[in-house]
Amino acid sequence: MNPGTAAIPDLPDLSWSDFQLPSITLPHLPVPDLWGTPAQWAILLPALAALAGITLSGRSNRLAAWIAVGGGFGAFFATLWQLYALNQTASGQRVSGTTGALPFGGLDVPFELTVTWPLALIAVTVATVALIVQVYSRWYLWYDPHYRAFAATVSIFTAAMLLTVLADDILLLLVGWEVMGWCSYLLIGHHSTKAAARRAAGKAMLVTRTADIGFVLGLVGLAAGAGTTKISAIVDHWSTQGPSRALALVLLLVVIGVAGKSALFPFQDWLPDAMEGPTPASALIHAATMVAAGTVVLTHLFPLLAMTDSVRLVLAVLACFTMLGAALLAFAQGDLKRLLAWSTISQVALMLGALAAATPGTGPDAAAQHLIAHAWYKALLFLAVGWLAVLVGGTAMAVVASGARRYRVLRRRFAWGLLALAGVPPFVGFFSKEQILGTAEMGALTDGGLAAVIVLSSVGAAAPLTAAYCMRAWLVLNRPTDLEQHVATYAQGPVERIDDFFEEPAVLREAEGVERAESAISSSARLGTTVLVLMCLAGGVVASMPVWRSDVHLNLELLVATLLLMVVAAAAVSLAARGVRTRDAAARIPATLSIAAEKGLGADYAYRLLVAQPVLAAARAVTWFDREVLDAWVRGVGAGSRLAGLAADLLSPRRATPAIGLVLVGVLVLAGIGVVTR
Repeated sequence: MNPGTAAIPDLPDLSWSDFQLPSITLPHLPVPDLWGTPAQWAILLPALAALAGITLSGRSNRLAAWIAVGGGFGAFFATLWQLYALNQTASGQRVSGTTGALPFGGLDVPFELTVTWPLALIAVTVATVALIVQVYSRWYLWYDPHYRAFAATVSIFTAAMLLTVLADDILLLLVGWEVMGWCSYLLIGHHSTKAAARRAAGKAMLVTRTADIGFVLGLVGLAAGAGTTKISAIVDHWSTQGPSRALALVLLLVVIGVAGKSALFPFQDWLPDAMEGPTPASALIHAATMVAAGTVVLTHLFPLLAMTDSVRLVLAVLACFTMLGAALLAFAQGDLKRLLAWSTISQVALMLGALAAATPGTGPDAAAQHLIAHAWYKALLFLAVGWLAVLVGGTAMAVVASGARRYRVLRRRFAWGLLALAGVPPFVGFFSKEQILGTAEMGALTDGGLAAVIVLSSVGAAAPLTAAYCMRAWLVLNRPTDLEQHVATYAQGPVERIDDFFEEPAVLREAEGVERAESAISSSARLGTTVLVLMCLAGGVVASMPVWRSDVHLNLELLVATLLLMVVAAAAVSLAARGVRTRDAAARIPATLSIAAEKGLGADYAYRLLVAQPVLAAARAVTWFDREVLDAWVRGVGAGSRLAGLAADLLSPRRATPAIGLVLVGVLVLAGIGVVTR
C-alpha cells in the first residue's frame, strides 16, 4: 500500500435475518372445527362462484358481480384462515385430502393438498389480487354484455391457480395447469368480435399447448418412475435414486412446459399479443396466475432441479436470454401495455433464473418472494393503465403522455409501481431482487456451478435495463402538459408576468383532472388500487418474516454497485429524453429498429417460417398422398372391375347356345316328374 493511501474497509455481509422485524406472538386460539380445511375452501369457493355465476345470474350483471366478488372474498378469507391455522401448527406444514385416494392399479393416487409457509403466502397473494381484479372488472366492464362470462372465467382461473399452488398430487396440479390455459384463451379473446383478439387467443393457446406436450410427458415420467402421483413422495423417490439421465430427461420436459406458460424463449411472443384482452385480464394473467405458475411448479420440484446440473444450466440459459432480451424490447415499445407485457416476461425469467441459480443450501425462497412482490406492483401498474386508458382513450405512448401529470390521483400509483418494478428501496421489488442477487452470488461461490454464474451476471445486467424502461415510462407519463409548457415559456420571456391569486390555470387544470379521474372510476375499484399501492411499500415486510430461509447473505458492495448502475441508466434515459418534445427517450431509436422491436424482432415471422409453414406443407403432402396414392388404388380397383366386366361382356356370346337350351328342358322335365310322383 502506498504511503498516504487510506485503506478501504471491506463491507460486511449481512443476512436477511439482520433485517427481520420483531416476532409477533399471536394468541393461541383454537382453529375453528368447520367442514373441510382452509385449502379446500380456498379452491372450492371460487370454483362454486364460477358455476353459480354462469347458471344463476341469468342476464343480471349485478347478480353475477355479487357472486364473483363474493367468491373472491371467500377465497381471500380462506387463505387468511390458512395462514392462521399454519401458525398454530408446530411443523409448519398442513396436509389435507380432496376426493380421497383413487384405485389406479399399481399407481398410488392420493389426491392430497399440502400447505407450507411460502405456499400459503403465495396463496394469499393470488387470492388478494384476484379479488381486486374482480372488483375492478365490475367497473371496467360495466357495459360489457359478456361481463358474466368474464367474471365466471376469472373465478375459475383463480381456483385453478390456487389448486396449482396447493396441490401435492401431480394429477391435481395438471388439472389446475390445463384449466388456466383454457381460461387464458377465453380471457385474451374476450372481445371476440375483434380479429386481433381472436388471433391472440388462438396464438396463446397453440404456443402454450405445444409446450404442454413436454410438460405432461415429464410429469408422467416422474410419476411412473416413483409409482405414485404424490409430489412429495416423487421428490423423495427420485432424490434417493440420485442424479440420472432419466431424471434429467423428464425434468427437461417439465422445463419445456414451464417455458411455454412463462413465455421464456422461444415461446415468448404470445404474451405481448395477449394485451388484446381486457386490462383486468392482463393484470390477472401477468401478476399472480398463469405466467407465475411455472415458478410454483418448479418450487414444488426444487430438490430434483437442484440435483440435476444439466437441467439447471438449460433453465439458466433460457431465463437469462429472455430476461435481458425482454428488458431491451420493453424499452422500445410504443404502447404502455406492451411495455408492461415485455417487462413481465423479463421479471418471470428473473424468478426462474433464481431457481436455476439456487442450491439446496439457499432453497427456492428467492423465487417465491419475487413472485409475491411482482404480483403487487404489476397488478397495480396494469390496473392504473386501464384507469388511465378510460380517461384518455388508449394505451399508446403518444396517448398516455402527461397522464400522471394531468390526473394527479394516478401519479402516486404509477410512481410507486414503477419504483417497485425497478427495485428501488424501500419498495417491495428491492427486497425480492436483492434476495435473488444474494442467492445467485451464494450459488456462484459454492456449488451452484455455471448456472449460478450466468444468472448472477444476467441479473446484474438486467437491473439497469429495468431502471431504464421504468424511467422512460415515467418521463412520458409525467411529461408537462401543453399549458404548463406555455406558462413556463411565457414566464421566461421579456414581459413581466403578474400572478393573479384568483386565476392560476395550472392549479385549476390539476383540480379538474383529479376530479375527472376520480369521478370516472368506482370507489371500490379505486380502493383496490390503493391497497396495491400500500402493498408496494409494506410488502417488503414479507421478506423480513422468519418463515423464509435466513442463510442468504447480502453483499453490500454488490448491492451498492447494482443501485449505482440503476441510477446511471435512469440518468442516461433522462438525458436522452431532453430535446424530445414528447420526452420519450425511445424516440432516439432508429425507426426501423423501433418497428422491429414492436413486432418482437420477427418472432412471429419465425413461427410461421419454422413451424407453421412446415406443418402446413406436411399437411398438404399428406393430403396429396391420400388423394393421389391411397385413393388412386381404390379408384383403380373400381376401374379395373368395370374393365373386367366390360371385357367379359364383350367376350360372352349374345345368343343362347343349344346346350343351354337342353339343360333348361332337362330342368323342366325333372321338375314335372317331381310334381307328378309326389
